[in-house]
Amino acid sequence: MSSAVLPTYNRAPLSFVKGAGSWLTTDDGRRFLDLGAGIAVNALGHAHPALVAALGEQAGRLWHVSNLYTIPEQERLARMLADKTFADRVFFTNSGTEAAELAIKMARKYHHDKGRPRAQIIAFEGAFHGRSTGAIAAAGSEKMTRGFGPLMPGFTQLKWGDHEALRAAITEDTCAVIIEPVQGEGGIRVLPDQCLKGLRDLCDSHGALLILDEVQCGMGRTGRLFAHEWAGVTPDIMMVAKGIGGGFPLGAVLATENAASGMVAGTHGSTYGGNPLACAVGAKVMEIIADDAFLAEVNRKAALFRQGLESLVAAHPAVFDAVRGEGLILGLHCVVPSGDVVKAGYDANLLTVPAADNVIRLLPALNIPDDDIAEALRRLDTAAGAVERHA
Repeated sequence: MSSAVLPTYNRAPLSFVKGAGSWLTTDDGRRFLDLGAGIAVNALGHAHPALVAALGEQAGRLWHVSNLYTIPEQERLARMLADKTFADRVFFTNSGTEAAELAIKMARKYHHDKGRPRAQIIAFEGAFHGRSTGAIAAAGSEKMTRGFGPLMPGFTQLKWGDHEALRAAITEDTCAVIIEPVQGEGGIRVLPDQCLKGLRDLCDSHGALLILDEVQCGMGRTGRLFAHEWAGVTPDIMMVAKGIGGGFPLGAVLATENAASGMVAGTHGSTYGGNPLACAVGAKVMEIIADDAFLAEVNRKAALFRQGLESLVAAHPAVFDAVRGEGLILGLHCVVPSGDVVKAGYDANLLTVPAADNVIRLLPALNIPDDDIAEALRRLDTAAGAVERHA
């Protein structure tokens, strides 16, 4: 019998029924080492005991009341995020896509309420901000937008790293610039700190807001709580999701008081956003990941993993030619089709995630044990060897 699920995904022929730490077990009993973490979602691995306990405790108390009422769990998590970041205000969503929609609305409403409406939002090729109509209009690629027109107007896409094009495009009519400090779907491309600093200055000089999309690269993945911290700058608006819920659907938009000033009662809403279950789990994730000692361990593990990956590139030059990324958002640029490497990984009971620009993404749990890192490198070596033999 054919599936009743809408066929919008190219799914691997794998079905998992249990997870623990960095390991997943299929319905037929095979164990896979997971270097995808649900695409950077399971930041603390599968079935982390503290998250299971937080969810179970909250589930026994209260699931949903709606945003017609004050939600203590939501208030607590919002305060935790504000205390650890640039933000004064937080709005909770269920996903990164929903966060993108609010970020766009917030930026345009800000300028409207300041008495000089602006619509243009500058984005960059290779970006991924979600799959809603606003988010695909921001990304602008034919793959994302073909067949879905007319698109939301007002977006300008520039080439990644083209400083001259950026200076020419930004004007006094620019509403905002939206960018990922590390592109995930775009092929693990890291925005240099100096470029992010320059972008902040450019936005300030033109009165535009800076929106950072940290849905994939945030929540400790680069070794700081958020990736922009490495550059020593702050955004006006930031999109967060994936890792913040540790596997439970949760997203957020963080903003300064000034940037959020137009979003008053009635301007936005969400039925499920910030529900007690999600926020109880999110608060526990924050307690664990926002700890300096935990982030120091992320950096140590990242250095260990990267050293092994550099050796892997040297050992298999016909398969890989470069390591990309920062912290534990890493990529291997492939010489052969990256899909061949992903499939060879399945044969080695290893899960990786494909990306654009012929890259495979490595997004392990932030608390992956050293022994699992060593095992991951062995299995990547096996997969590369298999690709070489079949080339």
